[in-house]
This record gives sequence, C-alpha cells and structure tokens, in this order.
Amino acid sequence: MAADRVVAVDTPDDIVTARQAGHDLATGLGFSLTDVTMIATAISEVARNITSYAGRGEIRLTISSRENRTALIIEAADDGPGIADIARALEDGYSTGRGLGLGLPGARRLMDRLEVRSKLGHGTVIEMWKWAPRDTGI
Repeated sequence: MAADRVVAVDTPDDIVTARQAGHDLATGLGFSLTDVTMIATAISEVARNITSYAGRGEIRLTISSRENRTALIIEAADDGPGIADIARALEDGYSTGRGLGLGLPGARRLMDRLEVRSKLGHGTVIEMWKWAPRDTGI
C-alpha cells in the first residue's frame, strides 16, 4: 500500500480525486466505514477551501507518527491569500466568502486533530490527522 500520496488541487474535480485517495488509504489502514467517511469528508472540506480561496494547492496524505501513535496525516497546502484570523476561521458560521463557514470547523470535528498555519499573502497549511485503528509499527 502506497502511504504517501500528493494530489494537486486546481479544479473542483480534484476535490473528488483527493477524497478518493484519502478513502483508499484509510480503508487500507483498517479504519471503520464511519471513520473512512469522516476522513473523506474532511478532505473534501479543506480541498474545497483551496479551490474557493487560493485557487490551487495540494493535498498530501501520509502515514506517520504523532504523539507516539500511528496516524493518517492529511496536509492541505496552498500559496493563497492566507487566513487573517485563524481562531475566527475555526468558528462555526464564520466565512469570508459565500460559504456557510462550516469547512474548517467541520473538518476539525471529523478528525482527531487539526492545526492551521497561515501567513497573509503567503498561503495556508492545514494539517489534520486521525489515529490509526491499529499500530502499523511506524
């Protein structure tokens, strides 16, 4: 099973590709159907933010250790305008665009951890992870 995968996100169709890559990797790791669906949905949310706000970016998927546990790591990165107020962007209902403001807060609820790094004018990196259901020895 290929653990590292990078999906370029340039168009809305790429959201589906990124979602499927996450689905496949999560399934291979033995996640439950519920967790697989939550992971795929979280990927959709952050990938949609890339197409909506930055125009282009990428989703990186890997299996790695976090806090001494094996996790599926999803990193969404772009060189877009950045997020001016990260704390506010993580609040339900807050949006700088036409969205409902559920993307980042929704993704945070679906995953075990979500971290946002952003610099105005230089882009955003969102890293989120879900603990693997069994130790893969990483």
